[in-house]
Amino acid sequence: MRHIVSRDVVVFAALIAVLLAGCTSKAPAPVVERGGLPAKGAAPAASAARPGEYHIVKKGETLYSIALEHGQSYRDVAAWNNIDNPNMIRVGQPLRVAPPEGVAVVKPIAAPAAVEVRPVAAAASAPNTDTVKREPKGGKQPYTEQAVAAMQKTEEPRSATHPAQARPESRPAEAAVGDELNWTWPAAGRVVSSYVDGSSKGIDIEGRVGEPVLAAESGKVTYAGSGIRGYGNLIIVQHANGLSSVYAHNSRLLAKEGQQVARGQRIAELGSSDADQAKLHFEIRRQGKPLDPVKLLPPR
Repeated sequence: MRHIVSRDVVVFAALIAVLLAGCTSKAPAPVVERGGLPAKGAAPAASAARPGEYHIVKKGETLYSIALEHGQSYRDVAAWNNIDNPNMIRVGQPLRVAPPEGVAVVKPIAAPAAVEVRPVAAAASAPNTDTVKREPKGGKQPYTEQAVAAMQKTEEPRSATHPAQARPESRPAEAAVGDELNWTWPAAGRVVSSYVDGSSKGIDIEGRVGEPVLAAESGKVTYAGSGIRGYGNLIIVQHANGLSSVYAHNSRLLAKEGQQVARGQRIAELGSSDADQAKLHFEIRRQGKPLDPVKLLPPR
């Protein structure tokens, strides 16, 4: 009798072991990404991405600098990667820097014509109505600088007295990518540092602290802050056709993120933040790639 009971116990224990093995052998259900954005907390699938879709974080980089390098808003990059705190990224982390499939990126639209400043002569002859003097409600604009900027296209060439500053007969092919926009100089000083392909990503314009920094074209402010090392107080404006402009080392920022600005509008004050002297560092980029601003700005 004792032998029969022991054998039943052994058979029962073996049955339990088989059942437990079957339960533990089941693999957990895979997480399937059904939308354009990764699941909360999930790492992007960089291995299956197209070239240029992802960036691997390197030492010293920030979310802001990575977004600037790829011509994107840091807010978009944070959203595409489900990042709540832009300061919390790690070396070696893959970041999506291009919109996921099916996710549209809203591009800035050109500012309405109503904010453009009329030439001085035209304004003087127009009737005295509220539409003659155009001024945003946020504060007075530096009309002297804007008037000069608006009339630069109509000024006579300086070749008569300054042959070296005459307009060239033709521009290099590289300049064509920005010709669809009507650029103007962002500051009044002279260029003290030139663009060098692969070395200097823009130009430096000398000036004094507090002098106006103007938007070189109409667009939307996608960044206003000091989170990018080496740029100090920085403003980035996104324009049409994948173009953006960068204004660095300011002493004070007057425009805010998300604000639409007009060509020639005062967006900052020149300064020396994160620089060895008072100057404006200015860049023009297309899809994150730096271009030579002098080839796109009007001659002066």
